[in-house]
Amino acid sequence: MKILDKYILSRFLYNFISSFVILMFIFIFQAIWFFIDEFAGKDIDLVIVGKFLFYYSPNLVPNVLPLTILLASIMTFGAMAENYEFAAMKASGISLYRAMRGLIIFITFLSIGTFFFANNIIPAAEYKSYNLRRNIAQLKPAMAITEGVFSTVGEDISMKVDDKHGEDDRQLSNVIIHQLSDGGMNNKVIKSVDGELISSEASNILKLALIDGNYYEDIKTEDRDKRDNYPYAKANFEKYTMYMDLSKLNDVDLEEQKVKNTFKMLNVKELDYAIDSIKEDHRKIFNNFGENVYKRSGAANLNLNPRRVNKNKKTPPVKAEKIKETIAQEKEKEKTDVVFKGSIDSIINLFEVYRKNQLVDMAINTIRNTKSTLAGKKWDLNRRIKLYNSHILSLHQKYSLPFACFILFFVGAPLGAIIRKGGLGLPMVLAIGLFLTYHFIRIFAKNYSEDGSIHPIIGAWMATVIMLPLGIFLTRRATADKALFDSSNFIEKISSFFRFFKKKEPKTSN
Repeated sequence: MKILDKYILSRFLYNFISSFVILMFIFIFQAIWFFIDEFAGKDIDLVIVGKFLFYYSPNLVPNVLPLTILLASIMTFGAMAENYEFAAMKASGISLYRAMRGLIIFITFLSIGTFFFANNIIPAAEYKSYNLRRNIAQLKPAMAITEGVFSTVGEDISMKVDDKHGEDDRQLSNVIIHQLSDGGMNNKVIKSVDGELISSEASNILKLALIDGNYYEDIKTEDRDKRDNYPYAKANFEKYTMYMDLSKLNDVDLEEQKVKNTFKMLNVKELDYAIDSIKEDHRKIFNNFGENVYKRSGAANLNLNPRRVNKNKKTPPVKAEKIKETIAQEKEKEKTDVVFKGSIDSIINLFEVYRKNQLVDMAINTIRNTKSTLAGKKWDLNRRIKLYNSHILSLHQKYSLPFACFILFFVGAPLGAIIRKGGLGLPMVLAIGLFLTYHFIRIFAKNYSEDGSIHPIIGAWMATVIMLPLGIFLTRRATADKALFDSSNFIEKISSFFRFFKKKEPKTSN
């Protein structure tokens, strides 16, 4: 490696490492604010929070790394152009491509390493962070209840309080409790003006004393004739005591790892297998659902099955008498079918009046049931489609990320050489503007891909493909030592355009 390559690489690595560290801290603080509601109000050690952020950090690399490459390349080549180092290189016969050659090799290896990082490290980190976050969500809160929102306490109780006050926040105001039955139905509601937590936080049994409230409960009757009356029980109380078991919340193991099958936790090989499995399962589910709707519609009873023809079986020769007989039968059939060719009403007119009403009612009920079935199944089918598209999108995002890093280098390096500005001023503005464009395109494409509006493969590659022409354009402008936009040439073309129409104007005679 020559001295020039070492010099340019050292300048780039300095900008790259410093930018990566700063941006990573910014994105980590954004993640802290994003998850602050889940951490606040819970007796969680700072070590656990730090461990979660450590596991969550690799998930930020797909956003941080492209921006870092874009910013570092603009800063490096912008500073070199600003200090007339490129002018000295060109005077020595060194082109921009030759100056970029060492960095191109470095970015190539970095892109390859990015793929392996996205394929191995990010799924493992997602697996760790997801399970840790899930276990934190089950951990017993420090005060068991959070103000202003419904908090799940125990297995079957959801509680909301407007205010906590007094010693250790044991006194509660405006308490609302929803208690689920064994079947998971929300049929019991308790409201009280005040409440008090009697037991300590370390206890597995939470004793809650409610003062001055009302009790409502829906009653499920065994008599079918009385179920439509919706009977309920209502009572007023001055004091009501509840006991809630928090032992399962206290026994949460933060290192326990149960969830293993989300698409973000899978590598390329596992995603390929999962996509094939999901595709086969969806094919069976969609076919079974279609056949079920088809049979329930009654169309299967019409015997409209086409005649099967065995192509391998040789057809014996048909005699002339048989052909004449077949033609005569077809003519007779056409005569009998004329009745049904007039309109749809001609079919129902073959039945009696009472039978017509029955057929119409049956048809209407069949259509209503089919519409209800389709509406009820729509959410599940859309969920399955979104899951399948998400797996395909996640697979191709692992391939598109390295190419995005490579292409954004060819966007940033020529742009820095053109604008001839280093530092954190204009390069930062340009880098953020270009990255936001890339990021928004990727987010919109991701959302459209998940709901099936566009193909997931197109959604995964759209932002990268859009940046490719920009990289080619900027590289050609920089290697030709041209400005970003040639204003003089642009004005000249506009002037020539107006001069062309001015020549076409007819001369007026006096």
